[in-house]
Amino acid sequence: MKRIAIIGGGIAGVTAAWQLSRLAAEGADLEATLFEASPRLGGIVETVREAGFIVECGPDAWVTEKPWARELAEELGLGDEIIPSNDSTRKTYIMQHGKLVAMPDGMRMMVPADVDALDRSNLFSEVAKSAFRAETTMAVELKAVAPEHDESVASFVQRHFGTEVLDKIGAPLLSGVFGGDVTRLSVRAVMAPFVAMERAHGSLILALQQRLRESAPQPQIFTTLKSGTSSLIEKMVAQLPCNWVKLENTVRAIKKSSTGWQIETASGSNRFDALLLATPVDVARNLLRPTDPTAADLMQMETSSAVIAAFGFQAPLELPAGFGFLVPPGSSGSRLLAATFADQKFDGRAPAGSRLIRAFFGGATADSLLNTSDEDIASLAMEELQQILGPLPDPVLTVVRRWPRALPQYAVGHLERMAELHQRVRSDQNLWLLGNGYRGVGLPDLIREARSAAREVAAHPATVR
Repeated sequence: MKRIAIIGGGIAGVTAAWQLSRLAAEGADLEATLFEASPRLGGIVETVREAGFIVECGPDAWVTEKPWARELAEELGLGDEIIPSNDSTRKTYIMQHGKLVAMPDGMRMMVPADVDALDRSNLFSEVAKSAFRAETTMAVELKAVAPEHDESVASFVQRHFGTEVLDKIGAPLLSGVFGGDVTRLSVRAVMAPFVAMERAHGSLILALQQRLRESAPQPQIFTTLKSGTSSLIEKMVAQLPCNWVKLENTVRAIKKSSTGWQIETASGSNRFDALLLATPVDVARNLLRPTDPTAADLMQMETSSAVIAAFGFQAPLELPAGFGFLVPPGSSGSRLLAATFADQKFDGRAPAGSRLIRAFFGGATADSLLNTSDEDIASLAMEELQQILGPLPDPVLTVVRRWPRALPQYAVGHLERMAELHQRVRSDQNLWLLGNGYRGVGLPDLIREARSAAREVAAHPATVR
């Protein structure tokens, strides 16, 4: 029987274990052990259900056009739980000079589908609006100068639209997802569809307009589950063999030998035929370094922390229509990075007549709050929200979470480094790297990679070369 170790019980590790359990139920001669250092599974995927509120402590949804999370939900019997975002009232605001200004309708990231809509917006200066219009006239030139090598998001966006658009939209949109500096983030890793648009059309605006003309009506942008994203974890865990899961079991070291992998924990050492490393990338790097320093060097990347403070209100509260707001880094004096009006983004997030707001701190601010008490974080978040939204009633529910080093920064050259790392790791045939440090950060990407790895490990021979 093939024995498989999975280190890390976030969405990637749990999905891999669940997929392996399905293969075992179908006749594959294998068993797995999932090691998780904390007392719970799911990692940053966590839903608090209290007093009628559905509070997401990590990702609140997935991008609809990526099918892998929906497919998993349906296979788990959660098809009736799937709900779309309320896109008919979707607006996202940008903090500007102390006020919330709505992004123009029809924006895809920082690319407008309707240039005329810019004239109805107060977000951009006339200089920026002229830059948007000029971009459509420069298609041939932009296509000709598109670089063959990777570049930063900042360089890419500035080439098309200028610095103002980068600062007002590009930086805040990407900071919340990747926790990164747009002058360092790889455009090929984090904005691949737009790089493809540039190569094909030059002008991103013209490319987007053509894509919308030729495609079927777009579904809602985001999808989630009525009972919260944790339902994915709970359903998978319920189907795992009980003896497969080892909670509060920190892996101290891993060692490769001619007969497999030795996994050392406080309770002893065990041999496995194959290893799936599904921890945060910095943990995986430290575990792998004694065995393969070169691979560990390729895994070196900056990471950013996140701190969440969510508030449930039962008193009457008027909020701007839409999904929430973003704060451009360093531009307004606010320490917040973003806030979501959760009950407006998705139905059923709060009881009737109640509201749910989730505040998000990132970057250096989040790092500075990691050792701060829940009470002080909540107080700071409430103070920042009230400076932007006005007076708020006392919340009936407060949830605070800290996610240290949870957001990897895909720096320029990331895809090339990951290709080299993949080739090096694959030469062992019995080591797989999973998680948000490699090939995508969203739930669908993590689920796809985990299921693929589980199928591969089940098919590979049981001896490490």
